[in-house]
Amino acid sequence: MAKSKNRTRRAATQKSSLERGLSLTLAGARAGSAIAVGKLRKQFGLQTGENQDSEILQQQAENFVAELGRLKGSYVKIGQLFAQFGEHFLPPELTNALHTLGSKTEPLDWSCIEPQLRAALGHKYDELSIEPDAFAAASLAQVHRATVTQTSEKICLKVLYPGLRNTIDSDFDTVVRMLKLGRLLPFNREIDRWLERMREQLHLEIDYSRECSKTLEMARLVSSLPAGDAKTQSAALAVPKVFTRYSGADVLALEYMPGFAVNAPEVLSLSQRRRNALAKTMLELFFAEVFVWRVIQTDPNFGNYRIQPSARLRGEQSEPDQLVLLDFGACTDPDDKMATYLSDAVAAGLARDRISLQAALEGLGCLKRDSAQTAKDSFADLCIAILEPLWPVDELPTAYLNERGQYRWKESRLMSRAARQANKSSMTIHFELPSAEFTLIARKLIGVFTFISVLGAEFNGHEIAQRYIANSSRHG
Repeated sequence: MAKSKNRTRRAATQKSSLERGLSLTLAGARAGSAIAVGKLRKQFGLQTGENQDSEILQQQAENFVAELGRLKGSYVKIGQLFAQFGEHFLPPELTNALHTLGSKTEPLDWSCIEPQLRAALGHKYDELSIEPDAFAAASLAQVHRATVTQTSEKICLKVLYPGLRNTIDSDFDTVVRMLKLGRLLPFNREIDRWLERMREQLHLEIDYSRECSKTLEMARLVSSLPAGDAKTQSAALAVPKVFTRYSGADVLALEYMPGFAVNAPEVLSLSQRRRNALAKTMLELFFAEVFVWRVIQTDPNFGNYRIQPSARLRGEQSEPDQLVLLDFGACTDPDDKMATYLSDAVAAGLARDRISLQAALEGLGCLKRDSAQTAKDSFADLCIAILEPLWPVDELPTAYLNERGQYRWKESRLMSRAARQANKSSMTIHFELPSAEFTLIARKLIGVFTFISVLGAEFNGHEIAQRYIANSSRHG
């Protein structure tokens, strides 16, 4: 009887996977057809009904993304990956729609998660008092709070959704097949390399053994930085303790560390000095990851950070606010060569040395030696523009400075200005597809800048950048 039930369950899963794949492929084919028709109209100068064509393209793209959202699970995560990487090679109608895919999802019922936990923990399951209601849920896993009965320690159990590991490759292949069938994805080796890098990224996020070791590594590295100090206006950094006894391939057990999101009212109501301290610490962390540690958490999602405001800020008892770092599943390890090129690129960008900057971008795989000069100039200008908050003080745009000559990150609207410049660059026939590795790190930097902007910080980043660049040059 048990074998019969297992066969029935496997058959149902295979049928469900087939139906989901077929549904997605049809949605992609419809979206691809609409976008292809729109491109043909433009190519042959058929401008009649152009606004209507644009609306049709947008509607079809939104329908496809809605289909991803309906299928949930790994399809949502895959869609988010294409939103992250796809702006370089997908139609803008589709990437715009993909960015609307939410990171939140409805958690699975406890009756589905409990067997997964019991199988993963074995007899250790009985050592924990686990809350049946999920504390948080995402596209690949959900989190349950628990208490270690013997010690009363509060922990979080990140649980991979049942069966997801066995279907994630076929789900990814379904989305790629759909994009190609719908003529939404170009056919070339460079795109294939990007797709494989995306697949690797997907697997990294379900490798809990690796995430466990990366969390332990980051905790060690963070402890090597100077401690936060309220008097010197620097925040503290913290990484949750890993409970290896309750961690495994499908479960990651971490210390429960409450806090607020960066855009929470409790954070935004902090004084300018305290928000500046948090922002400076975030910028220091980025440079430490790239130029010193060679370990970069590449997912800039705000959900991967929590802020714990200090309750003691007076007299000798002053303590700094704390920035808690979460989720190291998306860590990447740039080699020394890439780190050197990154350092060279930042240094050249701040010096407005376009020749050296273009050479560094070639080393990073963003430009080719035979790239058109237009592409080289365009990409170099974009990189220099993005580095604006790190420019020397006397070169900062006065319109974005406060009365003390400090850069106002939020008021600068840097990201929207850079996005307009990037869109203009990507529309030229000379635009080169940047490497996936560079894109990951560039997106991390943009995420850091956005984090600082949301805090409404006001400070100049040149000294911090120069200190790390100088150290990198000495040890390079």
